[in-house]
Amino acid sequence: MLGRADVEKIKKKRYEALAPILLKNLEERQYEAYYVDNGEEAVKKVLSLIPPKSSVSWGGSATIEEIGLLEKVKSGPYKVLDRAEASTPEEREDVLRRALSVDYYLTSFNGMSMDGVVFNIDGSGNRVAAITFGPRNVIAVVGMNKVCRDREQALARAEEIAAQMNAARFGMENTLYTENDVTDDCRSPKSICNFIEQILFCGKPGRIKVVLVGEDLGF
Repeated sequence: MLGRADVEKIKKKRYEALAPILLKNLEERQYEAYYVDNGEEAVKKVLSLIPPKSSVSWGGSATIEEIGLLEKVKSGPYKVLDRAEASTPEEREDVLRRALSVDYYLTSFNGMSMDGVVFNIDGSGNRVAAITFGPRNVIAVVGMNKVCRDREQALARAEEIAAQMNAARFGMENTLYTENDVTDDCRSPKSICNFIEQILFCGKPGRIKVVLVGEDLGF
């Protein structure tokens, strides 16, 4: 009879088998890509990529919070821009704008196809904007649970899993899909899926660095 540990071992084997294929496809799309076994190793890898005194900020991400990356960055030798420290909505928006000019921007992805195409969904658009253009470097920590067979499934994952889980995370259950009220046309006043991003190619070689993690992380 299978126990949790057995299931995790099977997942690990699958992730390890998929990783070389995905790394190759990401590198062909000009990403700088890595694979690590777990969240602890992911934190070490990310910190190794950020030189001391660099300016650092991040987009909303359950993944980078879950692995403890933000705590390490905040206590490290970096110039941190943290929107959580803003005392007014105006200050918060100012931090979001200034985050577009940092040396390193931390995030995750909502969905990724095996051929290396990335999908993200945002409410305010600050995260998709930063990933696309602005920060000199973007580092995305991505659990292998977010990797899908093809682009259609990766987009569906972003819409039907990540967006809904994040809505629940922020207490916006009224934006979730229900059997009788499908809101995928994003006309809810509090929708968090206003902007959908598809990245086919990392325009500047190595600007976006992807750290794939061989476990289930985030939403």
